[in-house]
Amino acid sequence: MIDAGLIQEHMPVVGSDGHRVGTVDHLDGQRIKLTRTDPAAHGVHHFIHVDSIDAVENGEVRLNRTAAQAQDEWGTAE
Repeated sequence: MIDAGLIQEHMPVVGSDGHRVGTVDHLDGQRIKLTRTDPAAHGVHHFIHVDSIDAVENGEVRLNRTAAQAQDEWGTAE
């Protein structure tokens, strides 16, 4: 289990393939809320569950799935 306290605002979020998924806006319970200003976000906040995190290291959040898989699974907030 990942220590969610290690997750900081503005950290990059990357998939297991090294491709960028987004940027941490903040933690929202058991989910990471991503900023809506990243190009892939298209102006919408997206959420990734903390169970998708493999590690928090070297100033970034690494997921246990590829960026494409994470984007297929992320939830949205309007």
